[in-house]
Amino acid sequence: MKETFAPHNPFDFLNHEEALDVLREAFNDEDPQVFVIALSHLVRHHGVAEVAEKAKLNRESLYKMLSGKTRPTWDTVHRLLRALNIRLAA
Repeated sequence: MKETFAPHNPFDFLNHEEALDVLREAFNDEDPQVFVIALSHLVRHHGVAEVAEKAKLNRESLYKMLSGKTRPTWDTVHRLLRALNIRLAA
């Protein structure tokens, strides 16, 4: 019998401080895509439509970024972080 696994979001299992730690570590990684992936998980955790509205971003464009079809601009990243109430600086 073949086993199947449902995808999960690692941010579903973290409290706010742990989520910030993960995002900071991802931001400091040598590969910028690590941060984009972590941010994508966090946006999905909070709900894409809700975050898009708060960030004043087009929902469809945000979905493209989250799926890896497009790369986010710094403006998009900044808007997402503000919408999520996240400060990466100490």
